[in-house]
Amino acid sequence: MSGRISRRKLFGLGAAGAAGAAAAGAGVVALRAGGEDTASTSAHLTSASDAVPFYGEHQAGIVTPAQDRLHFVAFDVITDKKAELAELLQEWTAAAARMTQGRDAGTFGAVGGVREAPPDDTGEALGLPASGLTLTVGFGGSLFDGRFGLASRKPAALADLPKFPGDALLPEISGGDICVQACAHDPQVAVHAIRNLARIGFGRVSVRWSQLGFGRTSSTSRAQATPRNLMGFKDGTNNLKLEDAALLRDQLWVGGDGPGWMSGGSYLVTRKIRMTVETWDRAPLAEQEEIFGRNKGEGAPLGAKKEFDPIDFAAKDSAGEPVIKVDAHVRLAHPSNNGGARLLRRGYNYVDGSDGLGRLDAGLFFMAYQRDPHRQFVPVQRALAGKDLLNEYIKHVSSGLFACPGGVRDAGDYWGRALFT
Repeated sequence: MSGRISRRKLFGLGAAGAAGAAAAGAGVVALRAGGEDTASTSAHLTSASDAVPFYGEHQAGIVTPAQDRLHFVAFDVITDKKAELAELLQEWTAAAARMTQGRDAGTFGAVGGVREAPPDDTGEALGLPASGLTLTVGFGGSLFDGRFGLASRKPAALADLPKFPGDALLPEISGGDICVQACAHDPQVAVHAIRNLARIGFGRVSVRWSQLGFGRTSSTSRAQATPRNLMGFKDGTNNLKLEDAALLRDQLWVGGDGPGWMSGGSYLVTRKIRMTVETWDRAPLAEQEEIFGRNKGEGAPLGAKKEFDPIDFAAKDSAGEPVIKVDAHVRLAHPSNNGGARLLRRGYNYVDGSDGLGRLDAGLFFMAYQRDPHRQFVPVQRALAGKDLLNEYIKHVSSGLFACPGGVRDAGDYWGRALFT
């Protein structure tokens, strides 16, 4: 017995050591980030194994060039103590600062701690590079329900989204108090990050729902080619890009018109959109192209030749009918049809097995950041839900809205600090 350490004493020593070492470790990460803004540096990664700077004016993972893999999770907070929640966010921030730089989640790591205690990293990312990992946090409207004295600080932009025609939302995979978006070029790196945050949060948060994604369906930089969705069409051609500085100020980042704790932040809308791919795969090519308003190969607007050619909504065919139909997806979603509203999309394809009826459970996990969802996402979705020809082949089954605060400025800061102090 004299050679063994009690679990209580061991965890006490570990917590004290971890707190001090985490601060030191975060300082190392800050040096690696060079104090630069994540929005400006993340555009210049040289390979998929590089680390994205963690500290900056805005959270990484928004305008960061979209990585290939996603693990998204929504948590419910199960403690009723505000101090415990704030403490968790500090612990999460320290772990995120480490993991995004390719390091273990905790100070001692997967194999460096006392053998009589559980490791403070799960270990499945040992030997793997940072892989462009970004971790982005957001707060759902339910976090402001009064449990933590935050009701008066709920932004107007975080009001519940309206119900749209055709919605078939499942409450068990919708909403949530806190979300974390993990994007990386290696799926194991993304899953490792979420797993460790869930481990750290044990007893204070529980996983409400999560979603894996692959094959990004948007480009967030002009350096990226436009990817394709599971219907085979290029997706997000006219997406906001990190190079669009003026548009980002106007359409993406919360400014002086929002609450102070959201300065430099953005609002995230998530929608899980199931596609009936078996029916879609039997539709003629001409019909598919009419539905989207673009050709399938090049991605050009109908009547044009190249993907980025201007869209001519006034063009008519030989019968005097619009070349791009009035209920085509590209027309209904275009900013000119929605008061100039633009979104920064970061969606991913998903395949969640089959539904037991011989059909793939597959589609798009839509994610879009914006300055005010009620002025941007809502009018666009209303237009699409009401008329879009694509509605015959899709169904919205989950929904989420989250307030993603500004970036973590330095090692003394943490996710949501301005909200909790």
